[in-house]
Amino acid sequence: MSTAISLWVKVPYTLFVCVLVPVYWVKNGPANFLWGSDISLIVVTFALWFEKSLPASMMAVGTLLIDIAWSVDYVARLLYGVDVFPIGGTRYMFDADTEIWLRGLSLFHVFLPIVVLSVLDRLGYDRRALRWEILLAWLVLPLSYVIGGPERNINFVWGFGQEPQTWMPGPAFLGMLMVLFPVLVFYPTHLLLGRLFRRPRAISAG
Repeated sequence: MSTAISLWVKVPYTLFVCVLVPVYWVKNGPANFLWGSDISLIVVTFALWFEKSLPASMMAVGTLLIDIAWSVDYVARLLYGVDVFPIGGTRYMFDADTEIWLRGLSLFHVFLPIVVLSVLDRLGYDRRALRWEILLAWLVLPLSYVIGGPERNINFVWGFGQEPQTWMPGPAFLGMLMVLFPVLVFYPTHLLLGRLFRRPRAISAG
């Protein structure tokens, strides 16, 4: 049996996910799990237990930079009361109307990149992740638009910020995102990870 990833990582991570999922389901509704980072949190659970590089690599391509940006924004707002990024993605963490323990669960954005990078260090980075993550995003983004609606603005498909954008038709903005995410987020992350991590041993050089 493979033991590339320690149970000291697998068990606490899985217990955390087992707490977060039902709480988020009740408090935020099932649509909340369309957020890229929530998808990543769950998929990485399976990557840990089955020790498969591809799902972890996909989540790294899709959300690693976003989670790091979230963490930077959160720390800056915590220490200095300012947003590093104008979209205000972490303002909900300082909303007194939301229970502090519920906000605390969102701190998974801080440790998730560390876990993902540790998995890639152990298992390698699967270069197929880019195309599969693009396909996943092209499924999730339209679902976020239809199911989440402008009030939820899941994955920012209705606009970059707290309010829906009005400078172009909604479907056109969605289409633009479906191009921008692969070009500006996924592909640069793919190139970086390809340089930092070896290929999985089970995947050929081609």
